[in-house]
Amino acid sequence: MAYPGSPAARLSDSAGGTLPLLAYLALATLLMVADQRGGFGAQARRHLSVLAEPVWWLAAAPGRLAEGAGDIVASRNQLQQENETLRRELQVNASRLHRLAAVAEENQRLRELLGGTRGYRLSAKLVGITGVDLDPSRQRVLLEAGSNDGVVVGQAMIDAGGVLGQVIEVTPHRATALLLTDPEHAIPVQVARSGLRTIAFGTGRTDRLNLPNIPQSADIRVGDRLVTSGIGGRFPAGFPVGTVERLHPDETRLFVVAEARPAARLDRGLEVLLVSNAVDEADAGPPVPPPPEAPAQDAAPAAETSTAGEPRT
Repeated sequence: MAYPGSPAARLSDSAGGTLPLLAYLALATLLMVADQRGGFGAQARRHLSVLAEPVWWLAAAPGRLAEGAGDIVASRNQLQQENETLRRELQVNASRLHRLAAVAEENQRLRELLGGTRGYRLSAKLVGITGVDLDPSRQRVLLEAGSNDGVVVGQAMIDAGGVLGQVIEVTPHRATALLLTDPEHAIPVQVARSGLRTIAFGTGRTDRLNLPNIPQSADIRVGDRLVTSGIGGRFPAGFPVGTVERLHPDETRLFVVAEARPAARLDRGLEVLLVSNAVDEADAGPPVPPPPEAPAQDAAPAAETSTAGEPRT
């Protein structure tokens, strides 16, 4: 609204405010097209993540200092109780290791009886967690080890409870892992009791996994333990994944949907294990059969021919 005596708005003033906006819109469109066709955005994010590593380190410094201060002021009685608890757990784990060693020896004997079938050994690496993102749209953690430490994309991540997720991005000094419950994550699993194989999908919740499209005649119950099936080779077989808590029909009433609680402690813990299958180089497969021996009747003429001819050099 114009008031008497006020100067009228000039066209140049409104154009001066619109032209920069149009320029920004054109630049944004150009950048989106270049990122879609050339993948420049992913490369830029990779380089920026390397540059942001000192910021991550500084952001995690107060937590490390607080943890160190808490350890210093811990009472002697608490430390004694923790040592006693750890000593008992060590004794239990030692007995389990003895049993596993006996089972490994038995498996080795069975493999030799079956002709030396090629086996696998488990490669494991302990790394620390420097950052956690539990946003429902992307559940990821930042690890304090990268490609310089031997971390590769695709390694499975576990803790004392079970499978946590897998590594999806690696820089020279850091790595990003996708948690098991992320909506974009899926893992092949097997019911430990019946051997039923299916796939568990993340739901965005740290306490829930979804297993859809299960046939109604499948042998699965509430309380069944889910373990990795090893299909695909990314997750080694036999690691705990979760426990079935609920079964209900899907919308079509043709299949059953199972809901499971993850076995891993997704919201706690400062260290994880990165595991992967590695071919056991000492086990090269079945032995090579010896070459067939020449028949005796063919050996005699061959010997006569070499005696009658010129000497061989």
